[in-house]
Amino acid sequence: MAAEDPRSVLRELGVRPSKSRGQHFLVDTRVAARQLGYADLHASDVVLEIGPGLGVLTRGLVERVRRVIAIESDRRFAEYLRKAVPEAEIMHADALKVEWPDFDVMVSNLPYQISSPLTFRLLENPFDHAVLMYQWEFARRMVAAPGTADYSRLSVGVYVRAACTILERVPRNAFQPQPKVNSALVRLEPRPSPFPIADPDRFDAVVTALFVHRRKTVENGLRLAWRSFADSPQALEAALTDLPFRGRRVEELRPEDVEQIAEAMIRAKG
Repeated sequence: MAAEDPRSVLRELGVRPSKSRGQHFLVDTRVAARQLGYADLHASDVVLEIGPGLGVLTRGLVERVRRVIAIESDRRFAEYLRKAVPEAEIMHADALKVEWPDFDVMVSNLPYQISSPLTFRLLENPFDHAVLMYQWEFARRMVAAPGTADYSRLSVGVYVRAACTILERVPRNAFQPQPKVNSALVRLEPRPSPFPIADPDRFDAVVTALFVHRRKTVENGLRLAWRSFADSPQALEAALTDLPFRGRRVEELRPEDVEQIAEAMIRAKG
């Protein structure tokens, strides 16, 4: 099923790409073909696509799998896709708010401005694997190691939930209109954390508190977020006495180190 020229479709619909929605449409069919290949799809698969836009991936997906569900927030494109790709199930909805159906694989060019919440929501769901398009800088943060400039809350959050691989860098000219930055195709495969996490909610709370101030020391980062972990600043100071890595900078911590800190904070709460 051949894709229509996006400029022609946009003129036909009488719309301009929305900056607020971060709409940049993948028009390089060679990139789309590689993305579909990376997805390792099977005829029995159910695929979820977020932000199908003009359907460059949707058209390829319906030819390869049993069922395609695509969630599109822009009513104009949802209506267009229902006519252009009738084999797909098109949901006009906000992907961050609507209930997701069960699926095996996610293949999407994600709306970049909501990449982080969409990724964390994805990692809370059961699925086999995903092949997703991100901004290049975001993808680098997903796989960054401790002590590097890109290491962040996102790095830790992805590491403890999934194996993450950057598959290729995608140039700006693969999109219409062109974004200001390059992109990347990324593969995610959910897996258990490489180390035991006693309390996942507390671990995530400690990660968030620390990485808000990633260049500070652990103890200073926790002091700034004391309300999350203690009844008073004085109570937190008592808990800090025997805290591991208290003098280390947050950006140097391995995820395993963060778990040791989280366990110490649990003990501090009694």
